[in-house]
Amino acid sequence: MNKKLASLLAAGVFSLAAFHANAAEKVTLQLKWVTQAQFAGYYVAKDKGFYEEEGLDVEIKPGGPDIAPAQVIAGGGADVIVDWMPSALATREKGVPLVNIAQPFKTSGMMLTCLKESGVKGPEDFKGKTLGVWFFGNEYPFLSWMSHLKIPTDGGPDGVTVLKQGFNVDPLIQKQAACISTMTYNEYWQVIDAGIKAEDLVTFKYEDQGVATLEDGLYVLEDKLKDEAFKDKMVKFVRASMKGWKYAEENPDEAADIVLENDSTGAQTEKHQKRMMGEVAKLTAGSSGALDEADYKRTVQSLLAGGSDPVISKEPEGAWTHDITDAALK
Repeated sequence: MNKKLASLLAAGVFSLAAFHANAAEKVTLQLKWVTQAQFAGYYVAKDKGFYEEEGLDVEIKPGGPDIAPAQVIAGGGADVIVDWMPSALATREKGVPLVNIAQPFKTSGMMLTCLKESGVKGPEDFKGKTLGVWFFGNEYPFLSWMSHLKIPTDGGPDGVTVLKQGFNVDPLIQKQAACISTMTYNEYWQVIDAGIKAEDLVTFKYEDQGVATLEDGLYVLEDKLKDEAFKDKMVKFVRASMKGWKYAEENPDEAADIVLENDSTGAQTEKHQKRMMGEVAKLTAGSSGALDEADYKRTVQSLLAGGSDPVISKEPEGAWTHDITDAALK
């Protein structure tokens, strides 16, 4: 083969590769928190080529303590975000029209973890205690629960003192708080790893207390859903993502390894991620990705029932759609 023909063929192969690369539709996903097994389904979908099969080029942007997904999407920095429904609905009421297009997490992983020595045996024992609470949109389920219990959150013997908790478990370890916010798949195990035995703890899962709200849904901006091309792209994205989630449920150790490969910080450990994946799989189990309307209504009612200070002031309209999952899952 002469050099000219070889170079023409090489150029043809290159341009074909470039065409395929350009043909892939770009999607930017903003996560709620750092790279960890909480988001394994998306990393698995990318690693296993599920997005590529749908003709998508997906960028997964990790979150962090200074990143609010709703602000990122409002500013044009993402096409779709992972957020908790209390935060998303509160944000919607404030003027950023987020819409839930899919709900991979069926149940809540949020709980309060308390030191047994603090004297807390049941929710009635919260009065007069200091409780650690996450903010940046994560406080809404807690505030909703306290309003259900009719416990004020401004201190005093009949109320609780709210300690603005960082995204760590230090307040419990250092005994600055009787209880702290934890997730079943993350901070609870940090407490255990810090040397406190499970039998020295009392836990209250929001799910068990009847005040659970939906977590880790997929949200887009309402206006974008008027664009058929965008909707089609989201159908592909949700279909591939749910394929990733179901693969992660069935292959938890492999999924955890994929997450670790994508952790550019090197902060995560194999032990913690494999344990986390096992717990996260319990929360995604039973979800096809389609939002359960009964779960949505329960979340809304919980957020509205805040007495004089509800999380949202009125029933939302247009805050979710089945259009994407109906097309993705058929």
